[in-house]
Amino acid sequence: MNFRARALASAFILASPIWLATPSFAERVLRLDESPIGEIDPAKATDYADTVLAVNIYDTLVFPKAGGPGVEPLLATEWTTDGKTFTFKLKDGVKFHSGNPLTADDVVFSLNRMIAMGQGFSSLFAGRVEKAEAIDPLTVKFTLTEAYAPFLAALVRLPIVDSKTVMANKVDGKYGEFGDYADAWMSAHDAGSGAYKVESQNPQSETVMVKFPDYFLGFGENAPDKVRYRYGIEAPTVRALMSRGEHDIADLWLPPEVIRALAAEKGIKLASEAGGATGEYIKLNTTRAPLDDVHCRRALTYAFDYATALKILKIDDKYAQGIPMKGPLPSGLLGYDKSLPDYKQDMAKAKEELAQCKYDPKTSPLDIAWIAEVPARERIALLMQASFSQLGFPVKVIKTPWALVSEQVTKPDTAPHAVEIAVAAVTPDPDSLLYNMFSSKVPPTWMSAEHLKDAKVDELLEAGRSEPDEAKREAIYKELNSVIRDLAPDINAYEFTGVYTVRDAIGIPALEDKSKQTLDNFNLVFRNISVAE
Repeated sequence: MNFRARALASAFILASPIWLATPSFAERVLRLDESPIGEIDPAKATDYADTVLAVNIYDTLVFPKAGGPGVEPLLATEWTTDGKTFTFKLKDGVKFHSGNPLTADDVVFSLNRMIAMGQGFSSLFAGRVEKAEAIDPLTVKFTLTEAYAPFLAALVRLPIVDSKTVMANKVDGKYGEFGDYADAWMSAHDAGSGAYKVESQNPQSETVMVKFPDYFLGFGENAPDKVRYRYGIEAPTVRALMSRGEHDIADLWLPPEVIRALAAEKGIKLASEAGGATGEYIKLNTTRAPLDDVHCRRALTYAFDYATALKILKIDDKYAQGIPMKGPLPSGLLGYDKSLPDYKQDMAKAKEELAQCKYDPKTSPLDIAWIAEVPARERIALLMQASFSQLGFPVKVIKTPWALVSEQVTKPDTAPHAVEIAVAAVTPDPDSLLYNMFSSKVPPTWMSAEHLKDAKVDELLEAGRSEPDEAKREAIYKELNSVIRDLAPDINAYEFTGVYTVRDAIGIPALEDKSKQTLDNFNLVFRNISVAE
């Protein structure tokens, strides 16, 4: 099979603003915040803040596609694949912040460094890539251990580092000739080619970035000259800073009432990621009675009050922190089936399913955990308690620190009957979400707190990985979505939609036009953000 992306590459570059802002004596500064820590070494990055940093400091071969599932070219101009090998042509003339040219050797080095360090998103590549080789300065070839269709999407998680800069800053370490792979140095400096370079770094308080004037895609009009990415600011402080015009974009995790109050103030607006990659799952322990009976699980899925949950998340008539789901697949991933009905509470059907369950609800207590660090989760836990009690279950709600929850859920006998956990696709491919949640081959983690073991689910998950044809893959994941929905290992409570509080002077095209939005976490591209004076 042969994919040609030259035309798409041209369209992507042309669609991205390449004009430079009109010279001005005033420095344009963008101020925003996130939870700590801010990890700038792309081989260690895992969470939301890390993704925002990586997207702006580094480049990848491909980038999540705007307006739909899949990827589009970034550093790559074209590629070919037979399912097991992938060969990429690189754009000529791309420079790192050091001034060094970006070549195929850097791509190979970046992959080998990530796998060797074994952190971050290395699991996407370790054991799957047999070798990577530079065919010539602008051609790189990956040979996989076996056909793996999600590989192309996984490359959005392989930021390319400047191998010369890394090697110039290594010290003695455990990686042989590569020393420590500049582990310590890369946690405080960058070796990227992205639109912004690191000026200073404190992972607990702030990363300061400045424009890289030689960036190959250029900058939008009024793009920030400097970005201050702050960490760990408490909600009351964020609110005060926004009110005084001393902060530009608040993080996604503010409570609805705080967002609502800020939006009512002059000079402040709301913007939203439309969702598409993150589900809020009430994970049901399928191994503990009474939830080892599918009818009992289905009864809970019918009893849950979805409408009230969405009401809790509502900001105003336009914005909310959640939208309905139609199964385990969020709306932005391949295989999402919009023809399926939204979930809704139906106590009559809940009782019908319960009548087929082998357990008596009155003698089958349920324990529901909620994560102590996310106070809004208590509301959903109490909503579950109210709904499930109507079926006759004794329900206990337990406030539990995340460190303990993440340990408990890895073992079937200690995992609670139900706990709400957000899980996001880490690449623009459904495999990166569903396989980690439902494959019986994956060691248990917080993502698989359901402990589901089902032969049909395993069969479809493996088929989705090995099928190279996109249309056939879509059919596989649609079937998988329906099969899992019927097995009810989760209550698919809602799809997370992040709501940002933004100063009126700030323009964020990717959040203001749904057709420009990409996978969640990839929309804060600083070079396209406008900072009015």
